Amino acid sequence: MGQKLSCRENHETALLGAVQTGDLEMVQAMVEADQSTLTRTTRYGKLSILHVAAINGQIEILSFLLDRCPNSDILNRHRQTPLMLAAMHGKTDCVKKFIQSGAYVLTFDSLQGRTCLHYAAYYGHFDCLQALLSAAHSSPLADSWGFARFVNIRDENGATPLHLAAREGWSNCVHALLDNGALVCASTGGNGYPGSTPLHFAARGGSTECIRELLAWGADRLQPDSYGRIPYIIAMKHRHEACAALLNPASAEPIVWPFPLRFISDLNPDTKEVLEKALMEANREREKAILKETIHALTSASDYEVEADGTAAEASDVDVCCICFDRLCAIEIRQCGHQMCAHCILALCCHKKPNPLTASPVVLVCPFCRRGITQLVVAKINNKESESEASPTRLSGGKITNIDTGAEFSPSKPIKSRKSNFSEGSSSFKGLSAISTFGKMGSRSAGKVPAECSEGNEKF
Repeated sequence: MGQKLSCRENHETALLGAVQTGDLEMVQAMVEADQSTLTRTTRYGKLSILHVAAINGQIEILSFLLDRCPNSDILNRHRQTPLMLAAMHGKTDCVKKFIQSGAYVLTFDSLQGRTCLHYAAYYGHFDCLQALLSAAHSSPLADSWGFARFVNIRDENGATPLHLAAREGWSNCVHALLDNGALVCASTGGNGYPGSTPLHFAARGGSTECIRELLAWGADRLQPDSYGRIPYIIAMKHRHEACAALLNPASAEPIVWPFPLRFISDLNPDTKEVLEKALMEANREREKAILKETIHALTSASDYEVEADGTAAEASDVDVCCICFDRLCAIEIRQCGHQMCAHCILALCCHKKPNPLTASPVVLVCPFCRRGITQLVVAKINNKESESEASPTRLSGGKITNIDTGAEFSPSKPIKSRKSNFSEGSSSFKGLSAISTFGKMGSRSAGKVPAECSEGNEKF
């Protein structure tokens, strides 16, 4: 009896060792000799060879095993599936392979009631997170359980994946979750009781990048947790002075991602990228002024300085926004065809901060012709020189690059040393309040209307 158990343990040890080292030939031979090894688990951790292959990222062995294993959702001691462990260890190829084989993405473990999405967010594995979100979009889960419910799933402590990503400081995961419908105001409290929001978790973790993302999506700086503490108090408690400066209710409010833009149809990714870049730059200007008053002024303020380059000189022949006369026209309004810079588009949408409980959909109108805005697209840069007109351009990272000459134009970077319209947290059209600004419009084409859109040349 004892010899039989010893032989079995030696067999399991040899098989697990082969899986860990990626010895595909040995694994194939041992599985073909005994098919029961596919579902057999270790004595203590209850780990199957699928779990071991997922942990070590052995994609070839995993593919071989999944072709022969009828159940890819084997549970270990903590009721964790191989997909969970692959997401936990950042094995993106293994995560995609499990999803292709039909692994269930909504299994809860017995440790803290978390799913594979929780683990991908907690450990900051962005590619795994994106793969899980994409799979949930197209799987039957979106129809039966709901994609928004999946993104905002809570563990036994009430934390969503957004809470965990904000706590650990993974700003790219925070952005991806918010972009896929994660609730920025989600609370860990239940049954009407107050709890902590992702902003509380970010304040505890001390990540200014995560705080910036959450504030830009409308996180409330004044919402208390179950102990009556606002995020500012938590940041001060953990001695995160820079975070506390941004969360201080006495400081200027940040610019929030425009509520009306959600009702404009077909906001394509390129346009969204340009607008998000302009919004973050506007908030960085606000943060720069706030952080000058903290002990991190010397280090933090230098990170937000705009590097001086030849953009102003190179962009002298490029159309300038006729609202602020500070930046290049980056966004074109459809159907009228007028063009504005990204900052002015944001100011048009942010001049009033809506109440999400009472606000109704706002119809945005073009400030030049007063027509309704149905679509926003990235504007094409038209240089006056014939050589530049013949050169193609491409958009990369929010910058428009001339492919032939290599010259870069940043639509959101000012071409003059004039102060931004969004400075000091303001979200109003400062340029539109001055009569002199309208006087300057007479010497320029109002909003730069294309020739084929002559009917859009109406005056205010």
